Amino acid sequence: MSDIQTSTHAQTGLLPKVGAFLRDYYIYFVLVAVVLLLSTANLDKFDLFERGNFLNKNNIINILRVSAPILVIAGAFTMLMISGYIDLSVGSAMSLSAVVYALLAINGVPFLLAFVLTVVVGIGLGAINGFLVVRLKITPVIATLITLSLYKGVALLLVEDGVSAIKSGGGLKMPGWFNGYGRSGIFLGLPAAFWVAIAVTIAFVVIQRRGVLGKHAAATGGNPTAAKLSGINTGRVVFLLYILVGVTAALAGIARSSFMSLGDPLSGDGMELTAILVVLLGGTAFSGGEGRVLRSFVGALIIMALTVGMLTLVPAYYQTLVIGAALLAAAASNHVITRKGRAE
Repeated sequence: MSDIQTSTHAQTGLLPKVGAFLRDYYIYFVLVAVVLLLSTANLDKFDLFERGNFLNKNNIINILRVSAPILVIAGAFTMLMISGYIDLSVGSAMSLSAVVYALLAINGVPFLLAFVLTVVVGIGLGAINGFLVVRLKITPVIATLITLSLYKGVALLLVEDGVSAIKSGGGLKMPGWFNGYGRSGIFLGLPAAFWVAIAVTIAFVVIQRRGVLGKHAAATGGNPTAAKLSGINTGRVVFLLYILVGVTAALAGIARSSFMSLGDPLSGDGMELTAILVVLLGGTAFSGGEGRVLRSFVGALIIMALTVGMLTLVPAYYQTLVIGAALLAAAASNHVITRKGRAE
């Protein structure tokens, strides 16, 4: 009888530990599975890849290079969703930032000044979202849908009629340094934009785990009433997080504009869905209160690998359907994972 009880206790003690382990590290297993899956696929037809070898060094570098925009956004977006809020205008803010950066560069503004001014624009865009949500008490989804349209409209207005993007032509020419930030390899074959995304992610990981803002964001998303009663200025927390999302959207716009060597007013289209997908895939609760920046970072790598892989494996007219299915799967798995985590 004692042996049976011991065995039962061992099983009941082991299963929760296995479940907790899987919840904490499942995202890394998914990344490995995606890489292994794509490594067996025939990628010969896609010029970016070398003769069907996904695990080739140059192929991995290319994926990391084009991943810079979503990688830099993921941290701030995760923190915002942990607080229980969302920003659907992040893609339009990215597009507007890309156009502003290109417009400054093509008109002779030096790199550093153009970079700083674009980040300042991002701060302003985030502050507008924060004002609408925190001060005017507009529902986050409605407020950021409004600014999604507003920011995209401004980006389109900044581009001359008859021209699709800010680019060389008509007597104006992009400076030689323009595509260096997002395309040219600086260290280990990767551009500065990627390393900036890594640095930003590390900063958000530290903020979430050690910083006051990270603790207050989790408290705000977990139980706003209790957070207020404990002395947390939840409005200030949310306002600051919207500003940080605006800053990262600006950095993403700079990276995308530099990579493409032009300022496209539609370059951020769909980024809001990608950001949501990345964060949900990383296990952040849609209702707020819990999540991890590092897992969102890994989720971003998974999505970018799949996106590039789809260019060959999936016909163009099916790609939107695949993204929608992935979003549904991420939302469903996120619900199961967060529900079980709270139950335990």
